[in-house]
Amino acid sequence: MTRRPPSSSSSSPSSPPPSRPPSQTPLPSPKERRRLREERSMSEEQIARALGVTKATVRAWETGRGEPRGRRREAYARLLAPPEASSAPAPPTGEHQNGEAPLTAAAGSGPGHGSPDSGPATTGATDTPQEPGTATAAGAVAAAAADTPPDAAPGQPVQDPAPRRVPVSGLSPAGAEALAAARSPAEAFDVLYTHCAPGLVRQTYLLTGRLLLAHESVERAFHIAWQQWPDVAQDRDPVSWVRSAAYELALSPWHRLRPAHRHADSPPLDRAGRELLAVLLHLPPPYRRTVLLYDGLGLDLPETAAETEASTPAAANRLLHARKAVAAEVPELADPEALRDRLAVLLADGGPVPQPAPAADVRSTGERRAWFWTRLALTATVVIMSATGMTLATAPTRYVPEVAPGQRVGGVPGHAGPQRLTPRDVALRNMLSAGPAAGPGRLVPLPR
Repeated sequence: MTRRPPSSSSSSPSSPPPSRPPSQTPLPSPKERRRLREERSMSEEQIARALGVTKATVRAWETGRGEPRGRRREAYARLLAPPEASSAPAPPTGEHQNGEAPLTAAAGSGPGHGSPDSGPATTGATDTPQEPGTATAAGAVAAAAADTPPDAAPGQPVQDPAPRRVPVSGLSPAGAEALAAARSPAEAFDVLYTHCAPGLVRQTYLLTGRLLLAHESVERAFHIAWQQWPDVAQDRDPVSWVRSAAYELALSPWHRLRPAHRHADSPPLDRAGRELLAVLLHLPPPYRRTVLLYDGLGLDLPETAAETEASTPAAANRLLHARKAVAAEVPELADPEALRDRLAVLLADGGPVPQPAPAADVRSTGERRAWFWTRLALTATVVIMSATGMTLATAPTRYVPEVAPGQRVGGVPGHAGPQRLTPRDVALRNMLSAGPAAGPGRLVPLPR
Protein backbone atom coordinates (compact mmCIF):
# COMPACT_ATOMS: atom_id res chain seq x y z
CA MET A 1 0.00 0.00 0.00
CA THR A 2 1.34 2.95 -1.00
CA ARG A 3 0.14 6.05 0.83
CA ARG A 4 -1.27 8.87 -1.26
CA PRO A 5 1.04 11.90 -1.15
CA PRO A 6 -0.48 14.95 0.47
CA SER A 7 -2.11 17.45 -1.84
CA SER A 8 -2.80 21.05 -1.08
CA SER A 9 -5.58 23.25 -2.32
CA SER A 10 -3.54 25.76 -4.29
CA SER A 11 -4.19 26.24 -7.96
CA SER A 12 -2.34 24.95 -11.01
CA PRO A 13 -2.20 26.43 -14.50
CA SER A 14 -3.52 23.25 -16.09
CA SER A 15 -6.63 22.79 -13.94
CA PRO A 16 -8.24 25.68 -12.07
CA PRO A 17 -9.28 24.87 -8.49
CA PRO A 18 -12.90 25.02 -7.43
CA SER A 19 -14.09 28.34 -6.15
CA ARG A 20 -14.05 28.74 -2.37
CA PRO A 21 -17.26 29.79 -0.64
CA PRO A 22 -17.13 33.39 0.58
CA SER A 23 -17.58 32.31 4.21
CA GLN A 24 -14.66 29.84 4.16
CA THR A 25 -11.54 31.18 5.84
CA PRO A 26 -8.38 30.73 3.70
CA LEU A 27 -5.61 28.58 5.15
CA PRO A 28 -1.98 28.06 4.16
CA SER A 29 -0.89 24.89 2.39
CA PRO A 30 -0.44 21.78 4.59
CA LYS A 31 3.37 22.08 4.61
CA GLU A 32 3.13 25.78 5.45
CA ARG A 33 0.78 25.00 8.34
CA ARG A 34 3.36 22.73 9.88
CA ARG A 35 6.12 25.25 9.39
CA LEU A 36 4.09 28.05 10.98
CA ARG A 37 3.22 25.87 13.97
CA GLU A 38 6.84 24.94 14.57
CA GLU A 39 7.88 28.54 14.05
CA ARG A 40 5.70 29.44 17.03
CA SER A 41 7.14 26.56 19.11
CA MET A 42 3.73 24.92 19.42
CA SER A 43 3.22 21.17 19.48
CA GLU A 44 0.41 19.22 17.89
CA GLU A 45 -0.98 18.51 21.34
CA GLN A 46 -1.18 22.22 22.15
CA ILE A 47 -3.00 22.98 18.89
CA ALA A 48 -5.37 20.06 19.50
CA ARG A 49 -6.10 21.19 23.06
CA ALA A 50 -6.76 24.76 21.92
CA LEU A 51 -9.18 23.67 19.19
CA GLY A 52 -10.80 20.78 21.06
CA VAL A 53 -9.65 18.04 18.64
CA THR A 54 -7.22 15.15 18.74
CA LYS A 55 -3.56 15.08 17.71
CA ALA A 56 -4.45 12.78 14.82
CA THR A 57 -6.82 15.43 13.47
CA VAL A 58 -4.12 18.11 13.60
CA ARG A 59 -1.68 15.76 11.90
CA ALA A 60 -4.24 15.12 9.14
CA TRP A 61 -4.62 18.88 8.60
CA GLU A 62 -0.83 19.26 8.25
CA THR A 63 -0.46 16.38 5.80
CA GLY A 64 -3.38 17.35 3.56
CA ARG A 65 -5.61 14.40 4.47
CA GLY A 66 -8.24 16.62 6.07
CA GLU A 67 -9.43 20.20 6.36
CA PRO A 68 -10.93 22.03 9.35
CA ARG A 69 -14.41 23.45 8.99
CA GLY A 70 -16.60 26.08 10.53
CA ARG A 71 -15.43 27.86 13.66
CA ARG A 72 -12.49 25.49 14.10
CA ARG A 73 -11.19 26.59 10.72
CA GLU A 74 -11.34 30.24 11.78
CA ALA A 75 -9.66 29.48 15.11
CA TYR A 76 -6.99 27.40 13.37
CA ALA A 77 -6.30 30.26 10.94
CA ARG A 78 -5.92 32.69 13.85
CA LEU A 79 -3.44 30.35 15.58
CA LEU A 80 -1.34 30.14 12.41
CA ALA A 81 -1.59 33.84 11.55
CA PRO A 82 1.88 35.46 11.48
CA PRO A 83 2.51 37.99 14.24
CA GLU A 84 2.54 41.65 13.29
CA ALA A 85 6.05 42.10 14.69
CA SER A 86 7.50 39.75 12.07
CA SER A 87 6.88 42.21 9.24
CA ALA A 88 9.91 44.42 10.05
CA PRO A 89 12.99 43.24 8.11
CA ALA A 90 16.29 42.40 9.74
CA PRO A 91 19.39 41.07 7.96
CA PRO A 92 19.75 37.31 8.65
CA THR A 93 23.14 35.80 9.26
CA GLY A 94 24.61 32.32 9.24
CA GLU A 95 22.38 30.86 6.55
CA HIS A 96 22.73 27.60 4.72
CA GLN A 97 23.92 27.50 1.12
CA ASN A 98 20.36 26.65 0.13
CA GLY A 99 19.01 29.73 1.91
CA GLU A 100 18.37 28.00 5.25
CA ALA A 101 20.13 27.94 8.59
CA PRO A 102 22.68 25.14 8.98
CA LEU A 103 21.25 21.96 10.43
CA THR A 104 24.05 21.54 12.95
CA ALA A 105 24.03 25.16 14.02
CA ALA A 106 22.19 26.28 17.13
CA ALA A 107 19.16 28.42 16.57
CA GLY A 108 16.72 30.30 18.67
CA SER A 109 16.51 33.63 20.39
CA GLY A 110 18.79 34.29 23.30
CA PRO A 111 21.50 32.13 24.88
CA GLY A 112 21.34 28.45 25.59
CA HIS A 113 21.46 26.99 22.07
CA GLY A 114 24.78 25.37 21.31
CA SER A 115 26.31 24.35 17.99
CA PRO A 116 27.68 20.84 17.56
CA ASP A 117 30.36 22.14 15.22
CA SER A 118 31.59 24.81 17.59
CA GLY A 119 32.50 22.68 20.58
CA PRO A 120 30.94 22.92 24.04
CA ALA A 121 27.66 24.70 24.49
CA THR A 122 25.60 25.60 27.52
CA THR A 123 21.90 25.60 28.10
CA GLY A 124 20.22 28.66 29.45
CA ALA A 125 18.73 26.86 32.45
CA THR A 126 21.31 24.39 33.79
CA ASP A 127 24.58 25.52 32.14
CA THR A 128 25.43 21.88 31.49
CA PRO A 129 28.28 21.56 28.96
CA GLN A 130 27.90 19.30 25.98
CA GLU A 131 30.63 17.22 24.44
CA PRO A 132 32.22 18.57 21.28
CA GLY A 133 30.88 17.10 18.05
CA THR A 134 27.47 16.19 19.45
CA ALA A 135 24.32 17.69 17.96
CA THR A 136 21.06 18.47 19.67
CA ALA A 137 17.88 17.87 17.74
CA ALA A 138 16.29 20.93 19.31
CA GLY A 139 18.92 23.25 17.85
CA ALA A 140 18.69 21.57 14.47
CA VAL A 141 14.92 21.79 14.44
CA ALA A 142 14.84 25.42 15.45
CA ALA A 143 17.51 26.39 12.93
CA ALA A 144 15.99 24.65 9.95
CA ALA A 145 12.30 25.00 10.76
CA ALA A 146 12.13 28.61 11.82
CA ASP A 147 15.11 29.81 9.72
CA THR A 148 16.07 32.12 12.60
CA PRO A 149 19.63 33.46 12.79
CA PRO A 150 21.55 32.05 15.76
CA ASP A 151 22.44 35.51 17.00
CA ALA A 152 18.94 36.95 16.90
CA ALA A 153 17.93 38.64 20.10
CA PRO A 154 14.68 37.76 21.91
CA GLY A 155 11.75 39.65 20.46
CA GLN A 156 13.80 40.99 17.56
CA PRO A 157 11.88 40.84 14.25
CA VAL A 158 13.50 38.47 11.77
CA GLN A 159 13.58 38.97 8.02
CA ASP A 160 12.47 36.13 5.79
CA PRO A 161 15.41 34.01 4.65
CA ALA A 162 16.84 34.22 1.17
CA PRO A 163 15.20 32.06 -1.50
CA ARG A 164 16.37 28.49 -1.51
CA ARG A 165 17.97 26.95 -4.54
CA VAL A 166 15.56 25.16 -6.81
CA PRO A 167 15.68 21.40 -6.20
CA VAL A 168 17.21 19.41 -9.02
CA SER A 169 13.96 17.48 -9.39
CA GLY A 170 11.83 20.61 -9.77
CA LEU A 171 10.62 22.13 -12.98
CA SER A 172 13.03 24.32 -14.88
CA PRO A 173 11.87 27.76 -16.04
CA ALA A 174 11.21 26.32 -19.48
CA GLY A 175 9.22 23.47 -17.94
CA ALA A 176 7.20 25.87 -15.79
CA GLU A 177 6.37 27.98 -18.84
CA ALA A 178 5.36 24.91 -20.82
CA LEU A 179 3.19 23.71 -17.94
CA ALA A 180 1.53 27.11 -17.70
CA ALA A 181 0.85 27.09 -21.45
CA ALA A 182 -0.70 23.59 -21.41
CA ARG A 183 -4.24 23.62 -22.79
CA SER A 184 -5.40 20.16 -21.67
CA PRO A 185 -4.73 17.75 -18.80
CA ALA A 186 -2.94 15.35 -21.15
CA GLU A 187 -0.62 18.08 -22.37
CA ALA A 188 0.10 19.23 -18.81
CA PHE A 189 0.84 15.64 -17.75
CA ASP A 190 3.21 15.18 -20.69
CA VAL A 191 5.09 18.35 -19.76
CA LEU A 192 5.41 17.28 -16.13
CA TYR A 193 6.57 13.79 -17.08
CA THR A 194 9.05 14.97 -19.71
CA HIS A 195 10.77 17.44 -17.40
CA CYS A 196 10.68 15.41 -14.16
CA ALA A 197 10.97 11.72 -15.07
CA PRO A 198 14.75 11.66 -15.78
CA GLY A 199 15.56 13.38 -12.49
CA LEU A 200 13.23 11.11 -10.53
CA VAL A 201 14.85 8.04 -12.10
CA ARG A 202 18.27 9.21 -10.90
CA GLN A 203 16.91 9.85 -7.41
CA THR A 204 15.20 6.47 -7.08
CA TYR A 205 18.37 4.84 -8.40
CA LEU A 206 20.32 6.36 -5.49
CA LEU A 207 17.66 5.02 -3.12
CA THR A 208 17.62 1.46 -4.48
CA GLY A 209 20.78 0.87 -6.54
CA ARG A 210 18.62 -0.83 -9.20
CA LEU A 211 18.05 0.96 -12.48
CA LEU A 212 15.17 -1.24 -13.65
CA LEU A 213 13.37 -0.79 -10.33
CA ALA A 214 13.93 2.96 -10.55
CA HIS A 215 12.27 3.13 -13.99
CA GLU A 216 9.37 0.94 -12.81
CA SER A 217 8.79 3.03 -9.69
CA VAL A 218 8.78 6.32 -11.56
CA GLU A 219 6.45 5.06 -14.29
CA ARG A 220 4.11 3.56 -11.70
CA ALA A 221 4.11 6.85 -9.77
CA PHE A 222 3.09 8.71 -12.92
CA HIS A 223 0.37 6.10 -13.54
CA ILE A 224 -1.07 6.95 -10.13
CA ALA A 225 -0.64 10.66 -10.82
CA TRP A 226 -2.60 10.38 -14.08
CA GLN A 227 -5.38 8.46 -12.32
CA GLN A 228 -5.59 11.23 -9.68
CA TRP A 229 -4.70 14.11 -11.97
CA PRO A 230 -7.30 16.58 -10.59
CA ASP A 231 -5.61 16.37 -7.17
CA VAL A 232 -2.12 16.53 -8.66
CA ALA A 233 -2.97 19.50 -10.86
CA GLN A 234 -4.28 21.48 -7.88
CA ASP A 235 -1.30 20.63 -5.68
CA ARG A 236 1.10 23.44 -4.86
CA ASP A 237 4.05 21.24 -5.84
CA PRO A 238 3.11 18.48 -8.33
CA VAL A 239 6.74 17.33 -8.47
CA SER A 240 6.70 16.65 -4.74
CA TRP A 241 3.46 14.68 -5.14
CA VAL A 242 4.94 12.38 -7.77
CA ARG A 243 8.28 12.18 -5.94
CA SER A 244 6.62 10.93 -2.75
CA ALA A 245 4.77 8.23 -4.68
CA ALA A 246 7.93 7.16 -6.53
CA TYR A 247 9.95 6.95 -3.30
CA GLU A 248 7.27 4.88 -1.57
CA LEU A 249 7.09 2.46 -4.50
CA ALA A 250 10.86 2.19 -4.84
CA LEU A 251 11.45 1.51 -1.13
CA SER A 252 8.65 -1.03 -0.75
CA PRO A 253 9.90 -4.10 1.18
CA TRP A 254 7.99 -6.42 -1.17
CA HIS A 255 10.63 -5.95 -3.86
CA ARG A 256 12.98 -8.24 -1.96
CA LEU A 257 10.69 -11.15 -2.91
CA ARG A 258 11.36 -10.50 -6.60
CA PRO A 259 14.45 -12.37 -7.79
CA ALA A 260 15.35 -9.63 -10.27
CA HIS A 261 15.60 -7.00 -7.50
CA ARG A 262 17.27 -8.90 -4.67
CA HIS A 263 20.74 -7.61 -5.50
CA ALA A 264 21.89 -4.16 -6.53
CA ASP A 265 23.19 -3.51 -10.03
CA SER A 266 26.82 -2.92 -10.82
CA PRO A 267 26.91 0.88 -10.66
CA PRO A 268 28.37 2.53 -13.78
CA LEU A 269 29.93 5.24 -11.59
CA ASP A 270 33.40 6.39 -10.75
CA ARG A 271 35.11 5.31 -7.54
CA ALA A 272 33.76 8.23 -5.50
CA GLY A 273 30.23 7.63 -6.75
CA ARG A 274 30.41 3.91 -5.97
CA GLU A 275 31.63 4.60 -2.43
CA LEU A 276 28.81 7.02 -1.71
CA LEU A 277 26.18 4.74 -3.28
CA ALA A 278 27.40 1.79 -1.20
CA VAL A 279 27.14 3.82 1.99
CA LEU A 280 23.66 5.07 1.10
CA LEU A 281 22.40 1.56 0.37
CA HIS A 282 23.58 0.40 3.82
CA LEU A 283 21.54 3.12 5.55
CA PRO A 284 17.97 2.40 6.66
CA PRO A 285 15.44 3.53 4.04
CA PRO A 286 14.09 6.46 6.13
CA TYR A 287 17.64 7.78 6.70
CA ARG A 288 18.48 7.33 3.02
CA ARG A 289 15.39 9.21 1.97
CA THR A 290 15.98 12.03 4.45
CA VAL A 291 19.58 12.70 3.42
CA LEU A 292 18.61 12.63 -0.26
CA LEU A 293 15.80 15.13 0.22
CA TYR A 294 17.74 17.52 2.45
CA ASP A 295 21.31 17.35 1.17
CA GLY A 296 20.58 16.16 -2.35
CA LEU A 297 17.49 18.12 -3.37
CA GLY A 298 17.89 21.11 -1.06
CA LEU A 299 14.56 20.87 0.78
CA ASP A 300 14.36 22.47 4.19
CA LEU A 301 13.84 20.41 7.32
CA PRO A 302 10.07 20.90 7.78
CA GLU A 303 9.43 19.97 4.14
CA THR A 304 11.69 16.94 4.49
CA ALA A 305 9.86 15.87 7.65
CA ALA A 306 6.47 16.35 6.01
CA GLU A 307 7.44 14.35 2.92
CA THR A 308 8.83 11.49 5.02
CA GLU A 309 5.83 11.61 7.40
CA ALA A 310 8.02 12.18 10.44
CA SER A 311 8.28 14.88 13.04
CA THR A 312 10.87 17.57 12.54
CA PRO A 313 13.04 16.36 15.48
CA ALA A 314 12.93 12.82 14.08
CA ALA A 315 13.96 14.07 10.63
CA ALA A 316 16.81 16.07 12.18
CA ASN A 317 18.09 13.04 14.09
CA ARG A 318 17.87 10.86 10.98
CA LEU A 319 19.87 13.39 9.01
CA LEU A 320 22.54 13.73 11.70
CA HIS A 321 22.94 9.95 12.02
CA ALA A 322 23.04 9.51 8.24
CA ARG A 323 25.78 12.13 7.93
CA LYS A 324 27.71 10.47 10.72
CA ALA A 325 27.49 7.08 8.97
CA VAL A 326 28.62 8.58 5.66
CA ALA A 327 31.54 10.35 7.33
CA ALA A 328 32.62 7.13 9.03
CA GLU A 329 32.82 5.27 5.71
CA VAL A 330 33.96 8.15 3.48
CA PRO A 331 35.97 10.64 5.59
CA GLU A 332 36.24 13.21 2.80
CA LEU A 333 32.44 13.60 2.97
CA ALA A 334 32.43 14.56 6.65
CA ASP A 335 31.78 18.15 5.62
CA PRO A 336 28.07 18.60 4.73
CA GLU A 337 29.04 20.85 1.83
CA ALA A 338 31.18 18.08 0.32
CA LEU A 339 28.31 15.64 0.72
CA ARG A 340 25.93 18.04 -1.01
CA ASP A 341 28.35 18.56 -3.88
CA ARG A 342 28.83 14.81 -4.36
CA LEU A 343 25.09 14.18 -4.33
CA ALA A 344 24.55 17.04 -6.76
CA VAL A 345 27.03 15.47 -9.18
CA LEU A 346 25.32 12.06 -8.95
CA LEU A 347 21.89 13.60 -9.45
CA ALA A 348 23.04 15.72 -12.38
CA ASP A 349 25.08 13.45 -14.64
CA GLY A 350 27.12 11.10 -12.46
CA GLY A 351 24.82 8.09 -12.55
CA PRO A 352 23.44 5.88 -15.30
CA VAL A 353 21.60 7.57 -18.12
CA PRO A 354 17.84 7.31 -17.51
CA GLN A 355 15.72 6.16 -20.42
CA PRO A 356 12.08 6.75 -19.43
CA ALA A 357 9.30 5.66 -21.74
CA PRO A 358 7.45 8.29 -23.81
CA ALA A 359 4.79 10.25 -21.95
CA ALA A 360 1.99 9.07 -24.25
CA ASP A 361 2.91 5.43 -23.59
CA VAL A 362 2.90 6.04 -19.83
CA ARG A 363 -0.56 7.61 -20.02
CA SER A 364 -1.98 4.82 -22.17
CA THR A 365 -0.42 2.13 -19.99
CA GLY A 366 -1.85 3.75 -16.89
CA GLU A 367 -5.30 3.93 -18.47
CA ARG A 368 -5.14 0.27 -19.53
CA ARG A 369 -4.02 -0.76 -16.07
CA ALA A 370 -6.81 1.24 -14.46
CA TRP A 371 -9.37 -0.20 -16.88
CA PHE A 372 -8.13 -3.76 -16.25
CA TRP A 373 -8.36 -3.46 -12.47
CA THR A 374 -11.76 -1.78 -12.78
CA ARG A 375 -13.12 -4.62 -14.88
CA LEU A 376 -11.56 -7.17 -12.54
CA ALA A 377 -13.16 -5.48 -9.52
CA LEU A 378 -16.55 -5.37 -11.28
CA THR A 379 -16.27 -9.03 -12.26
CA ALA A 380 -15.37 -10.06 -8.72
CA THR A 381 -18.27 -8.01 -7.40
CA VAL A 382 -20.73 -9.67 -9.79
CA VAL A 383 -19.45 -13.14 -8.88
CA ILE A 384 -19.77 -12.45 -5.17
CA MET A 385 -23.27 -11.02 -5.62
CA SER A 386 -24.32 -14.03 -7.71
CA ALA A 387 -22.98 -16.49 -5.17
CA THR A 388 -24.70 -14.62 -2.38
CA GLY A 389 -28.02 -14.58 -4.24
CA MET A 390 -27.81 -18.29 -5.06
CA THR A 391 -27.03 -19.07 -1.44
CA LEU A 392 -30.00 -17.05 -0.25
CA ALA A 393 -32.29 -18.76 -2.78
CA THR A 394 -31.23 -22.33 -2.02
CA ALA A 395 -30.64 -22.12 1.70
CA PRO A 396 -33.34 -23.79 3.89
CA THR A 397 -35.77 -21.46 5.59
CA ARG A 398 -36.31 -23.72 8.64
CA TYR A 399 -34.32 -26.21 10.62
CA VAL A 400 -34.45 -29.77 9.32
CA PRO A 401 -33.19 -32.29 11.90
CA GLU A 402 -30.65 -34.66 10.50
CA VAL A 403 -31.46 -38.40 10.45
CA ALA A 404 -29.16 -40.27 12.75
CA PRO A 405 -26.98 -42.83 11.00
CA GLY A 406 -27.78 -46.53 11.56
CA GLN A 407 -25.92 -48.57 14.17
CA ARG A 408 -25.14 -52.31 14.33
CA VAL A 409 -27.30 -54.23 16.78
CA GLY A 410 -25.86 -57.38 18.42
CA GLY A 411 -27.34 -60.33 20.33
CA VAL A 412 -30.19 -61.12 17.86
CA PRO A 413 -30.40 -64.68 16.42
CA GLY A 414 -30.11 -65.15 12.74
CA HIS A 415 -33.02 -65.67 10.33
CA ALA A 416 -34.99 -68.94 11.13
CA GLY A 417 -35.85 -71.36 8.33
CA PRO A 418 -35.07 -74.75 6.77
CA GLN A 419 -31.52 -75.80 6.68
CA ARG A 420 -29.77 -76.06 3.41
CA LEU A 421 -29.96 -79.63 2.01
CA THR A 422 -26.87 -81.58 1.37
CA PRO A 423 -26.42 -83.45 -1.94
CA ARG A 424 -27.42 -86.72 -0.22
CA ASP A 425 -30.61 -85.20 1.13
CA VAL A 426 -31.45 -83.82 -2.31
CA ALA A 427 -31.00 -87.25 -3.90
CA LEU A 428 -33.22 -88.91 -1.32
CA ARG A 429 -35.92 -86.30 -1.77
CA ASN A 430 -35.90 -86.80 -5.52
CA MET A 431 -36.16 -90.55 -5.18
CA LEU A 432 -39.09 -90.39 -2.84
CA SER A 433 -40.87 -87.92 -5.03
CA ALA A 434 -40.42 -90.00 -8.19
CA GLY A 435 -41.65 -93.35 -6.88
CA PRO A 436 -45.33 -94.28 -6.08
CA ALA A 437 -46.38 -94.31 -2.51
CA ALA A 438 -46.40 -97.93 -1.12
CA GLY A 439 -48.28 -99.20 1.87
CA PRO A 440 -51.78 -99.46 3.13
CA GLY A 441 -54.54 -97.25 1.99
CA ARG A 442 -55.35 -94.13 3.64
CA LEU A 443 -56.96 -94.51 6.95
CA VAL A 444 -60.26 -92.77 7.21
CA PRO A 445 -62.00 -92.59 10.56
CA LEU A 446 -65.43 -94.23 10.61
CA PRO A 447 -68.27 -92.79 12.55
CA ARG A 448 -69.94 -94.88 15.18
